[in-house]
Amino acid sequence: MNKMMTLRQSVALGALALALTAPGLGQAETPEIEALITAARAEPPLSVYDSTGKITEMADAFAAKYGLQATGTKVKAEAQIEMMLREAQAGNVQGDVSIISDAPSVIGQLLPVGAAVSYLPPDLAPKIPEDFQNPLVVVTTANVWAYNAELASECPVSNIWQLTEPEWNGKVAMQDPLGKSIYTDWFSQMEATADDKVAAAYVAQYGKPLETDQGSATKAWVKAMAQNAPVLGSSDSAAAEAVGAPGQSVAFMGMMSSAKFRENTAKGYKLGLCADIQPFAGFSNAGVGVIAAGTDSPNAARLFIHYVLTAEGIAPQAEDGKISSNSDVALPADEPSGVGKVLDRMLPYRISNAMADWDSRQDWQDFWRLNYRK
Repeated sequence: MNKMMTLRQSVALGALALALTAPGLGQAETPEIEALITAARAEPPLSVYDSTGKITEMADAFAAKYGLQATGTKVKAEAQIEMMLREAQAGNVQGDVSIISDAPSVIGQLLPVGAAVSYLPPDLAPKIPEDFQNPLVVVTTANVWAYNAELASECPVSNIWQLTEPEWNGKVAMQDPLGKSIYTDWFSQMEATADDKVAAAYVAQYGKPLETDQGSATKAWVKAMAQNAPVLGSSDSAAAEAVGAPGQSVAFMGMMSSAKFRENTAKGYKLGLCADIQPFAGFSNAGVGVIAAGTDSPNAARLFIHYVLTAEGIAPQAEDGKISSNSDVALPADEPSGVGKVLDRMLPYRISNAMADWDSRQDWQDFWRLNYRK
């Protein structure tokens, strides 16, 4: 029987069994989870991928908890997509589970050709927002505006339009939108879901309505940002160093993952979170969990998806300010960035807009390329 069809049927039947028989949600492990564990132990070792190195720790903890063999490997989102497509086409699946921080690519490339399937554990479904269920979002990453707290006692910027002014020319560090698709997705999401808030922020800053021929307030802001010579890099690490390295005399602002605030302890950085910048303190992107359609470890794969939706499973990433889609799972009180206190001030990621993000990527890249000035 075709392996892809076998997994789809297996996922569907497993989901039905859990939905019909799962006991109270407060129990740590249901009889159905015990059945998954038993079946998983008869399967080959599990291979899981994520774009964070924390996946190694997560896979090791999963294996120890359930008496299984599992290996976690850090692989960039773009490479994960390519690997899953290539392995599916060759009928030679090596990676069983991927957590991919590129929802538009999952929806636009993987799922339509049947290279991967989305699995939502029925016993956890009531805890997952509807928008995050299909495909399943496992975790969201907060990307925040940051400043150097050694040079200022509070964030020197209160409005994103200030970053387009001469004072901040050449002093805003971020990843290059031509190489990091979550940035073009950010632009797309902001235009589609919060353009009115970008326009209102302009009024708040300048006391008059925005007049622009760009078609949207978001495009006007992106153009102005691009023309203000932001310092572009290939990683959040570069932005974190530019903004937070100690001993600086010139203040930089930057956009980066909340995970980089751990460098305050590891490297003595002085990163501070801009909690009150209008209209948003930052934006979120989604990590989608998918199972390779041709996996020969479908039970172990489903068990791993269930595990990472628990507080125990996602703990290594929660320490970096990454937010579980399970509403029962909170960030640790000592998470370094403090992003948990400003989640209501973030631009949330809307899966419902993911295909529009996918379709508009090239347009946003061309728009950035046309307007960027060094």
